[in-house]
Amino acid sequence: MGHAEPIRVEVVYALPGRQKLTVLSLPAGTTLAAAIELSGIAADFPDFDAVSAEFAIWGKLTGPDRQLADGDRVEILRKLKIDPRLSRRELAKEGQYMSGPGVFPDDSG
Repeated sequence: MGHAEPIRVEVVYALPGRQKLTVLSLPAGTTLAAAIELSGIAADFPDFDAVSAEFAIWGKLTGPDRQLADGDRVEILRKLKIDPRLSRRELAKEGQYMSGPGVFPDDSG
């Protein structure tokens, strides 16, 4: 019985001013949680909390026990500070939209 070929996956995490993308070669059957641990995200982002984080593979929500497949892109999702729908409603009341520079307080454009 031969060994399964390793799989290649990406693990990505982004904050407003910083991001990390790690490409890993892992044994087939590796879980999402294991890939995140092996990516070193927790060491690079001390405030990262894997317990309360949500995860997606190519934009589709999934759980930490999901077994990964070759080519998967694991996305670590951070909590939003404000619901985008609420933000759009508030901007609409002021006659603004969610595009263009100057819409958000930290937008320097």
